[in-house]
Amino acid sequence: MKIICIGRNYVEHAKELNNPLPTSPLFFMKPDVALLTDSKFYYPNFTKDLHFECEIVVKIDKAGKNIREEFAHKYYSKITLGIDFTARDLQKKCKSEGLPWEMAKSFDNSAPIASKWIDLGAINFNSTSFNFYQNDRLVQHGESSDMIFNINQIIAYVSGFVTLKTGDLIFTGTPSGVGPVAIGDHLRGELNGIQLLELSIL
Repeated sequence: MKIICIGRNYVEHAKELNNPLPTSPLFFMKPDVALLTDSKFYYPNFTKDLHFECEIVVKIDKAGKNIREEFAHKYYSKITLGIDFTARDLQKKCKSEGLPWEMAKSFDNSAPIASKWIDLGAINFNSTSFNFYQNDRLVQHGESSDMIFNINQIIAYVSGFVTLKTGDLIFTGTPSGVGPVAIGDHLRGELNGIQLLELSIL
């Protein structure tokens, strides 16, 4: 199982980090040890500026390579919410030195996801929305219709480089509103009004 993350897939998020808009999907990967299904996250000691990025997560149902966009919908049927944790201080340092920044994105437990999945037979992915709260304050609101690249475009593009396998996860990008977390914070996410994700920072 691999975790594929899409970067800069919402216009306002790209702007808030002063990044140019992509002309094709940008993706990076996290290892399987990044996955966290527990409700507790322990703040790592190698960063002092850990940021949340809430995202819709898609689970791949079957293996595929070079998938055409018009057939991409046959490769997934469930979605949920997840967090792409980013050690922003490490990321900035690596970027300034022209170095890869996996250490800022791919560390253990950096990809918490909800344990409950929503069947797309019951909802329309293209009109899906989510809210993300930090200590009961709304900090992020995302609409799938605002994605620069939709999930079918993402699957078609990524599968041209990397074979997708059953159980792979695609984090589809985060909207604006990302920010730092602190020990003691309580995070939760709702998809179409249904609470799916809950996490305590310890």
